[in-house]
Amino acid sequence: MKLAEALALRSDLQKREAQLQVRLNNNARVQEGEKPAEDPKTLLAELDTIMAELEDLMARINLTNSAPLPTGETITALLARRDCLSRKTETLRNFLACASNLTSRSTKGEIRIYSTVRVPELQKQVDALSRELRELDTRIQGLNWTTELQ
Repeated sequence: MKLAEALALRSDLQKREAQLQVRLNNNARVQEGEKPAEDPKTLLAELDTIMAELEDLMARINLTNSAPLPTGETITALLARRDCLSRKTETLRNFLACASNLTSRSTKGEIRIYSTVRVPELQKQVDALSRELRELDTRIQGLNWTTELQ
């Protein structure tokens, strides 16, 4: 099984667990003399099965992600780099939005407001970070489809 398939299966298991939680909650109590729509014992057994499968799958995904690639890197390190690049890019975009916001003046006596940074230079930096993020994400996606799950 490829890593990408395992990631999709993990997502499905997590969705099934969430749905099972709702079903369990819906059948936790009944009025005296009534029966629940679904047997909670059966649902709890299904939960045990799903969680055991999810635990095994998550451990295998983590082992696969932490195994060294031929380049010496790990997928875990690439994921951390992608997350940090994404956060930094988003922070800089928000900062640029504030720095680019022009304040109009009605009269010459009003206070002038200036940007504290050179917006065009910072925009070039954000564009370069965005490109690096896209390339890294594409690389990670490629690895997900070519890496065998441990």
